[in-house]
Amino acid sequence: MSRLGRSAALTRLRHGVGEQWRQLRQTPWRELDIKEAGSWPALLQGLVAFGIFALAVWATQWLLASGPREAHARLARDEVQALERFETLSYQAVNLPDMRAQRDELSVRMNHALEMLPSDAEVPALLDAISDAAREQQLDIDSIKLRPAVAQTFYYEQPFDIQVQGSYHAIAAFLAEVAAMPRIVTLHDFTLSVQGDRLSLVMLAKTYRYRDADSAVAADTAKGSA
Repeated sequence: MSRLGRSAALTRLRHGVGEQWRQLRQTPWRELDIKEAGSWPALLQGLVAFGIFALAVWATQWLLASGPREAHARLARDEVQALERFETLSYQAVNLPDMRAQRDELSVRMNHALEMLPSDAEVPALLDAISDAAREQQLDIDSIKLRPAVAQTFYYEQPFDIQVQGSYHAIAAFLAEVAAMPRIVTLHDFTLSVQGDRLSLVMLAKTYRYRDADSAVAADTAKGSA
Protein backbone atom coordinates (compact mmCIF):
# COMPACT_ATOMS: atom_id res chain seq x y z
CA MET A 1 0.00 0.00 0.00
CA SER A 2 1.32 3.38 -0.95
CA ARG A 3 1.87 6.19 1.48
CA LEU A 4 -1.11 7.99 0.05
CA GLY A 5 -3.36 4.96 0.58
CA ARG A 6 -2.20 4.54 4.19
CA SER A 7 -2.88 8.21 4.85
CA ALA A 8 -6.39 7.92 3.42
CA ALA A 9 -7.13 4.81 5.50
CA LEU A 10 -5.89 6.53 8.65
CA THR A 11 -8.07 9.52 7.88
CA ARG A 12 -11.15 7.31 7.42
CA LEU A 13 -10.37 5.53 10.71
CA ARG A 14 -10.11 8.81 12.56
CA HIS A 15 -13.27 10.01 11.00
CA GLY A 16 -15.10 6.77 11.96
CA VAL A 17 -13.89 6.92 15.54
CA GLY A 18 -14.83 10.56 15.80
CA GLU A 19 -18.27 9.83 14.42
CA GLN A 20 -18.77 6.97 16.91
CA TRP A 21 -17.60 9.18 19.77
CA ARG A 22 -20.01 11.91 18.68
CA GLN A 23 -22.90 9.43 18.56
CA LEU A 24 -21.89 8.11 22.02
CA ARG A 25 -21.91 11.63 23.48
CA GLN A 26 -25.32 12.32 21.96
CA THR A 27 -26.83 9.05 23.15
CA PRO A 28 -29.91 9.60 25.40
CA TRP A 29 -28.72 7.38 28.29
CA ARG A 30 -32.02 7.47 30.18
CA GLU A 31 -33.93 6.25 27.14
CA LEU A 32 -31.70 3.29 26.36
CA ASP A 33 -33.53 -0.02 26.18
CA ILE A 34 -31.67 -3.32 26.35
CA LYS A 35 -34.16 -4.74 23.86
CA GLU A 36 -32.92 -2.22 21.29
CA ALA A 37 -29.23 -2.89 21.90
CA GLY A 38 -28.73 -3.69 18.23
CA SER A 39 -29.45 -0.08 17.32
CA TRP A 40 -27.02 1.40 19.85
CA PRO A 41 -23.89 3.11 18.55
CA ALA A 42 -21.16 0.64 17.64
CA LEU A 43 -18.76 2.14 20.22
CA LEU A 44 -21.36 1.74 22.97
CA GLN A 45 -22.03 -1.83 21.89
CA GLY A 46 -18.30 -2.51 21.99
CA LEU A 47 -17.93 -1.01 25.48
CA VAL A 48 -20.89 -3.02 26.77
CA ALA A 49 -19.56 -6.19 25.19
CA PHE A 50 -16.12 -5.54 26.70
CA GLY A 51 -17.68 -4.93 30.13
CA ILE A 52 -19.70 -8.15 29.93
CA PHE A 53 -16.61 -10.06 28.82
CA ALA A 54 -14.52 -8.61 31.64
CA LEU A 55 -17.26 -9.43 34.18
CA ALA A 56 -17.51 -12.98 32.86
CA VAL A 57 -13.74 -13.43 33.08
CA TRP A 58 -13.68 -12.07 36.65
CA ALA A 59 -16.65 -14.26 37.72
CA THR A 60 -15.04 -17.34 36.18
CA GLN A 61 -11.74 -16.63 37.89
CA TRP A 62 -13.45 -16.00 41.22
CA LEU A 63 -15.47 -19.22 40.99
CA LEU A 64 -12.45 -21.28 40.00
CA ALA A 65 -10.28 -19.73 42.71
CA SER A 66 -12.83 -19.87 45.55
CA GLY A 67 -12.13 -23.53 46.32
CA PRO A 68 -8.32 -23.17 46.50
CA ARG A 69 -8.74 -19.91 48.42
CA GLU A 70 -10.88 -21.58 51.09
CA ALA A 71 -8.48 -24.50 51.25
CA HIS A 72 -5.56 -22.10 51.68
CA ALA A 73 -7.35 -20.25 54.49
CA ARG A 74 -8.15 -23.54 56.21
CA LEU A 75 -4.57 -24.74 55.90
CA ALA A 76 -3.34 -21.41 57.28
CA ARG A 77 -5.59 -21.80 60.35
CA ASP A 78 -4.43 -25.39 60.79
CA GLU A 79 -0.84 -24.22 60.58
CA VAL A 80 -1.36 -21.61 63.31
CA GLN A 81 -3.07 -24.16 65.57
CA ALA A 82 -0.33 -26.71 64.93
CA LEU A 83 2.35 -24.15 65.80
CA GLU A 84 0.56 -23.21 69.01
CA ARG A 85 0.19 -26.89 69.90
CA PHE A 86 3.87 -27.46 69.13
CA GLU A 87 4.92 -24.54 71.33
CA THR A 88 2.77 -25.85 74.19
CA LEU A 89 4.14 -29.38 73.91
CA SER A 90 7.70 -28.06 73.58
CA TYR A 91 7.29 -25.99 76.73
CA GLN A 92 5.86 -28.96 78.60
CA ALA A 93 8.64 -31.23 77.37
CA VAL A 94 11.37 -28.78 78.40
CA ASN A 95 9.80 -28.14 81.82
CA LEU A 96 8.67 -31.73 82.44
CA PRO A 97 11.34 -32.48 85.11
CA ASP A 98 10.45 -29.28 87.01
CA MET A 99 6.72 -30.02 86.69
CA ARG A 100 7.23 -33.53 88.06
CA ALA A 101 9.27 -32.16 90.94
CA GLN A 102 6.52 -29.64 91.71
CA ARG A 103 3.91 -32.40 91.49
CA ASP A 104 5.85 -34.55 93.95
CA GLU A 105 6.28 -31.60 96.31
CA LEU A 106 2.57 -30.79 96.15
CA SER A 107 1.76 -34.45 96.77
CA VAL A 108 3.93 -34.45 99.90
CA ARG A 109 2.28 -31.24 101.12
CA MET A 110 -1.15 -32.66 100.37
CA ASN A 111 -0.46 -35.83 102.33
CA HIS A 112 0.91 -33.80 105.23
CA ALA A 113 -2.22 -31.61 105.22
CA LEU A 114 -4.46 -34.68 105.13
CA GLU A 115 -2.64 -36.11 108.13
CA MET A 116 -3.59 -32.96 110.04
CA LEU A 117 -7.30 -33.42 109.30
CA PRO A 118 -9.20 -35.64 111.74
CA SER A 119 -11.27 -38.51 110.42
CA ASP A 120 -14.94 -38.84 111.28
CA ALA A 121 -14.08 -41.20 114.14
CA GLU A 122 -11.39 -38.85 115.49
CA VAL A 123 -13.65 -35.82 115.96
CA PRO A 124 -14.89 -36.94 119.44
CA ALA A 125 -11.26 -37.53 120.48
CA LEU A 126 -10.42 -34.01 119.29
CA LEU A 127 -13.21 -32.57 121.45
CA ASP A 128 -11.87 -34.54 124.39
CA ALA A 129 -8.40 -33.08 123.76
CA ILE A 130 -9.85 -29.56 123.75
CA SER A 131 -11.67 -30.30 127.02
CA ASP A 132 -8.43 -31.61 128.53
CA ALA A 133 -6.63 -28.42 127.43
CA ALA A 134 -9.28 -26.31 129.17
CA ARG A 135 -8.96 -28.32 132.36
CA GLU A 136 -5.16 -28.05 132.26
CA GLN A 137 -5.55 -24.27 132.27
CA GLN A 138 -8.05 -24.55 135.15
CA LEU A 139 -10.93 -23.24 133.07
CA ASP A 140 -14.56 -24.03 133.79
CA ILE A 141 -16.20 -25.62 130.76
CA ASP A 142 -19.75 -24.38 130.25
CA SER A 143 -20.22 -26.29 126.98
CA ILE A 144 -18.42 -27.79 124.00
CA LYS A 145 -21.09 -28.69 121.47
CA LEU A 146 -20.92 -29.91 117.89
CA ARG A 147 -22.88 -28.28 115.09
CA PRO A 148 -23.99 -30.13 111.94
CA ALA A 149 -21.18 -30.68 109.43
CA VAL A 150 -21.17 -28.55 106.28
CA ALA A 151 -20.16 -30.28 103.02
CA GLN A 152 -17.80 -28.30 100.80
CA THR A 153 -16.34 -29.33 97.45
CA PHE A 154 -13.31 -31.22 98.77
CA TYR A 155 -13.88 -31.38 102.52
CA TYR A 156 -16.41 -31.35 105.34
CA GLU A 157 -16.43 -28.36 107.62
CA GLN A 158 -17.14 -29.45 111.21
CA PRO A 159 -18.02 -26.44 113.43
CA PHE A 160 -18.48 -26.61 117.19
CA ASP A 161 -19.21 -24.09 119.93
CA ILE A 162 -16.92 -23.60 122.91
CA GLN A 163 -17.87 -21.71 126.07
CA VAL A 164 -15.42 -21.57 129.00
CA GLN A 165 -14.73 -19.33 131.99
CA GLY A 166 -11.47 -18.42 133.72
CA SER A 167 -8.78 -15.79 134.06
CA TYR A 168 -7.42 -13.78 131.16
CA HIS A 169 -4.03 -15.56 131.13
CA ALA A 170 -5.66 -18.99 131.43
CA ILE A 171 -7.97 -18.28 128.48
CA ALA A 172 -5.03 -16.98 126.39
CA ALA A 173 -3.00 -20.09 127.19
CA PHE A 174 -6.00 -22.30 126.31
CA LEU A 175 -6.42 -20.61 122.92
CA ALA A 176 -2.71 -21.02 122.17
CA GLU A 177 -2.87 -24.70 123.08
CA VAL A 178 -5.93 -25.29 120.86
CA ALA A 179 -4.27 -23.51 117.93
CA ALA A 180 -1.14 -25.65 118.34
CA MET A 181 -2.95 -29.00 118.28
CA PRO A 182 -1.72 -31.59 115.77
CA ARG A 183 -5.14 -31.55 114.10
CA ILE A 184 -6.23 -28.43 112.23
CA VAL A 185 -8.58 -26.30 114.34
CA THR A 186 -9.49 -22.74 113.36
CA LEU A 187 -11.02 -20.26 115.81
CA HIS A 188 -13.77 -17.78 114.89
CA ASP A 189 -16.28 -15.30 116.35
CA PHE A 190 -14.72 -14.59 119.75
CA THR A 191 -16.91 -13.06 122.42
CA LEU A 192 -15.24 -12.21 125.74
CA SER A 193 -17.34 -10.88 128.63
CA VAL A 194 -16.90 -10.30 132.35
CA GLN A 195 -18.65 -12.71 134.73
CA GLY A 196 -17.96 -11.46 138.27
CA ASP A 197 -14.21 -11.74 138.83
CA ARG A 198 -13.75 -14.06 135.86
CA LEU A 199 -13.96 -13.83 132.06
CA SER A 200 -16.36 -15.81 129.92
CA LEU A 201 -15.21 -16.85 126.43
CA VAL A 202 -17.73 -17.86 123.78
CA MET A 203 -16.38 -18.75 120.34
CA LEU A 204 -16.91 -20.85 117.26
CA ALA A 205 -14.21 -23.35 116.35
CA LYS A 206 -13.95 -25.42 113.17
CA THR A 207 -12.11 -28.52 112.15
CA TYR A 208 -12.15 -30.15 108.75
CA ARG A 209 -12.48 -33.66 107.35
CA TYR A 210 -11.29 -34.70 103.90
CA ARG A 211 -14.04 -35.49 101.40
CA ASP A 212 -12.79 -38.05 98.90
CA ALA A 213 -13.90 -37.87 95.27
CA ASP A 214 -16.18 -40.94 95.39
CA SER A 215 -18.17 -39.71 98.36
CA ALA A 216 -18.39 -36.22 96.84
CA VAL A 217 -19.80 -37.59 93.58
CA ALA A 218 -22.27 -39.80 95.43
CA ALA A 219 -23.44 -36.92 97.61
CA ASP A 220 -23.84 -34.59 94.64
CA THR A 221 -25.77 -37.26 92.74
CA ALA A 222 -28.10 -37.82 95.68
CA LYS A 223 -28.60 -34.07 96.05
CA GLY A 224 -29.41 -33.72 92.36
CA SER A 225 -31.96 -36.57 92.38
CA ALA A 226 -33.68 -35.31 95.53
